[in-house]
Amino acid sequence: MAQKYLRVWKTLSRKTILEHGKFLTVEDHVVELPNGTTISDWAWIIIPNAAIVLPVTPEGKFLCFRQTKYAVQGTSLAPVGGMIEGNEDPFEAAKRELREEMGCEASNWVNLGSYVLDPNRRCATMHLFLALDAKQVTEPESDDLEDQELLVLSKDEIKKSLREGEFKIVAWAAVVALSLDYLDALKD
Repeated sequence: MAQKYLRVWKTLSRKTILEHGKFLTVEDHVVELPNGTTISDWAWIIIPNAAIVLPVTPEGKFLCFRQTKYAVQGTSLAPVGGMIEGNEDPFEAAKRELREEMGCEASNWVNLGSYVLDPNRRCATMHLFLALDAKQVTEPESDDLEDQELLVLSKDEIKKSLREGEFKIVAWAAVVALSLDYLDALKD
């Protein structure tokens, strides 16, 4: 099947309307749609990009946290992750986050891709990684604001947790699903 050429939106102008520290900027864009229609007040949200990591031990156990988040009711299961600092490379951020939050290093990394959070407002890009053969090398030095508990789950337990919606953030559910898919494909 021939691929149809799709036209993209054009940004005609942009104006910053809110700068709230290093974690949030909101812009007002004037955009032109592919059909020529102009929208004069398109909100554009800028938050830092992040690296999200699902570590797996040499024994095949999955490491994650049970934690609280301000915008999530109750608790959620969570992989390791955090904001990319300055011009930091996403892979370097992933390694840093794994070491800071769990005190672990991994010898085998799989890049699972980079994904935009909101298709029309962008918000941020989440860089997803699978860290195989993860081993604890030091004590964690996490500065997370949330309470969290380290969990060590079997493959069946993490699959069940994913199916039951215990990973309540889309990027977290995605890194788990993509990791499990990658690991299952290795068997084929």
